[in-house]
Parts: sequence; structure tokens; C-alpha cells
Amino acid sequence: MSERLFKCPLCKNGNILNHSLVKDYAVSQKEFTLCRCENCELLFTNPRPKEEEIGPFYDFKEYYSHEDKVQNFTQWVYQRIRNYSIQKKVTLIHKLSKGRTLLDYGCGTGEFLQEANKQKWIVQGIEPSEKARGQALAKLPNQIVTSLEELPTNETYDVITLFHVLEHIHKLRKTLKIIINRLKSNGYLIIAVPNPLSEDAKYYRNYWAGYDVPRHLYHFSKKSIAVLQEEFNLELAETKPMIFDSYYVSLLSENYRHPNQSQFSRYWKAFIQGFRSNRKALIPGDYSSNIFIFKKK
Repeated sequence: MSERLFKCPLCKNGNILNHSLVKDYAVSQKEFTLCRCENCELLFTNPRPKEEEIGPFYDFKEYYSHEDKVQNFTQWVYQRIRNYSIQKKVTLIHKLSKGRTLLDYGCGTGEFLQEANKQKWIVQGIEPSEKARGQALAKLPNQIVTSLEELPTNETYDVITLFHVLEHIHKLRKTLKIIINRLKSNGYLIIAVPNPLSEDAKYYRNYWAGYDVPRHLYHFSKKSIAVLQEEFNLELAETKPMIFDSYYVSLLSENYRHPNQSQFSRYWKAFIQGFRSNRKALIPGDYSSNIFIFKKK
């Protein structure tokens, strides 16, 4: 079963138009329609699987964020980059906040929280996926829950992070309101999302792996982010690029576009396109994926 939206899930504007058809290359091989809000430029899957029925679309071996074990070379590369990125994320939250309470929404298998915990942060994670949550709980017993409703009552946090998570959340506005209410005064909300206007997105078009339908429900342009900031009374403190994402997304996109090409060819083309995408991204916000750092007013 699917649900159809008649208003933009971000700004609630009713002026929405069909934008494109994108195929789910990873699991179902079905096509999904992306709609575009004429007010805030948000792209969103419409119609989309209901929240309680989307689980099977996550059930594939290449969904590496829900898996600890290394099963192939691509996953080995992914985990090396992930480990580097984790160190950068912990460094970032150290610089932002003198407080030491952290909530990571969509914590996956828990490596980021584990490293922050080692560096004296009091951590809490939310992970809906049973498989990933089990692996996170093995690292941090009693510190991982399934949903916002299971968090300790009235607990607030100095930093709340959503790294490649916001695009997965069905109840977008409701969830953002709850998350922001959980921030301490002058706390920081860190959101990382793919960029549908990046150079690699333009190059691969409907083969662009960043669309990842139907798992990715939304695709935020810089204007969409600006509207989000205004809608939820946030201050945008900084925007940072995620430079490795262009290479990884290009690698997946190459596989979707030319599934029969050799591994060497796929890696080489992905490297070239990832490099080009980063080179053409002149300012933060133009990259394949970006980190938006908001401060609570």
C-alpha cells in the first residue's frame, strides 16, 4: 500500500508538480514519481510506501550503513571512509559545544556514538532498523532506542545529529519539531543530506544513486534548507561539504547506468566523476552531500 501527499511535506504549499520518474535499482526495480514543490523546491516521492510498509525496501546486502561485517571490496572502502568520517564528526561536535550530551537520530550500527562516548560524551541513539539497532546495542547497551517516544522523559541535548537521516523520515515536520524541542538553549542541530542539484546529480540524472527511491523520501536544495530554517526558527551557523560522498554516489550510479561494465571501469569512471563534481562545487552547499549546522534560537 502507498500514500499520496497533496501538499508539500516541508512547507505545506499545495502547488506541487510531477518532476520525474526514478527507478529503485537496489531492490524492487519499480519506478517512483518525484514531485516538486513550486514554493520551496523540495523534491519528494509521491506516492510513497507507508511508514509501516517500507521496511522490505531496506533489505538488501549493499545497504552498508546497517552492516558491520565486510563482505566485498566496495564495503571495505566504505568502512574505511566511514571510520575517517567518524573522527571528523567527533571533532566537529567538540568544536561546536562545550556541553557533552549527544543524540544521534538514525545512529545505524553505532560507531559514531561509540567514538563520541570514548571521548567523554554522554550519548543516546535512535535507530528504527532492528538489524542495525542490535549491532549498536552490542556496542552501547541501554543507550539505543527505537524511536523518539522512547527517549528519557524531559531529557535535552547539547547536540543532535541526523547524518543522512532526514530524507528517510515519514513524519517530517512533526519529527523536526520534537527534535528541536529536545535541544538545549543554544544547542546545535546537525543535518547532512544529499544534494539533488550537485554536479554528479546533474550528470547521472535519473541514474543518480542519491535519489535512492523509495528509501529517500525527500531531496533538499539549498532553497529547501533555507525554508526549513525559517519554518523551524533555526539559525544556520555553517555549511560544510561531504567530499567523499560524490565518489561513493558516483560508484553506485555507474553500476546502475552500466551494470555489465568491469569493476575497474566502474571505479575509474566514478573517481573521475566524483572529482569533477567536487571541483565544480565552488562553495559549501553545492557538493554531492552537505552538512548544515543549525543553532537553536
